[in-house]
Amino acid sequence: MINVRTKFVQGVIVAFILLSLPSLAKRPEFQLILKNHLFYPAEIEIPANTKVKLIIHNQDQTPEEFDSFDLNREKVIFPQKKAVIFIGPLLPGRYEFFGEFNPNSAQGAIVVKSSKLNAKVNQNTLIDATALSSNSPDKPVTQQALVKELNRAD
Repeated sequence: MINVRTKFVQGVIVAFILLSLPSLAKRPEFQLILKNHLFYPAEIEIPANTKVKLIIHNQDQTPEEFDSFDLNREKVIFPQKKAVIFIGPLLPGRYEFFGEFNPNSAQGAIVVKSSKLNAKVNQNTLIDATALSSNSPDKPVTQQALVKELNRAD
């Protein structure tokens, strides 16, 4: 009986490890430093259609709140600490962020650019935005629906 139980537990552990492997894949990482109530660099470029890890290091002696309406993210970063925020996948464009405690100085942007490596649409792909919005001109097309359609077009 113990042998069967041991084999079962070993099988569950192996299955868990195998299912976890994709999540262990390295995501692109980007660093931001907050110093003297300014973000360095003030603008970073990330690839389109890719989930990325944003690491923010607050080198100030006061806390700051990373805030972005465009990214729908906010996080308090304590003095001399780091914070991690995952963003994306995003469509190409400019996404503004700021420090809520110092909004006049702590400002920046994430610029999302598509590259030939991760571009999901080519010149022959046509996406019908009306079809995505259920043929209702009053219902806007969401970013998630557009990304889903772009991935389906491959």
